Amino acid sequence: MSYHRQQFKTPSPATSSEIERLLYHMPTVAQCSDSEWAAGFAKSILGHCKRRGWKPSPKQLGMMRSLVADLFTDTGEDDFNPIES
Repeated sequence: MSYHRQQFKTPSPATSSEIERLLYHMPTVAQCSDSEWAAGFAKSILGHCKRRGWKPSPKQLGMMRSLVADLFTDTGEDDFNPIES
């Protein structure tokens, strides 16, 4: 995973199911992140989400979406290619 600083864009509002999905992947982000900052952010979010009525801020939501998307991006290096097998 990598953290790339991008110009902040206001994310679209999240549904409760999307927030649940993002929170489901936060422990994996915390464990698999190459960046100490991203791991700390994920752990912080996991702590905050236990509060009653908590919802991520627009900036937190955008970062959560980005970090979870990074879990599923193709690294391109050692991928299995069935054509070459």
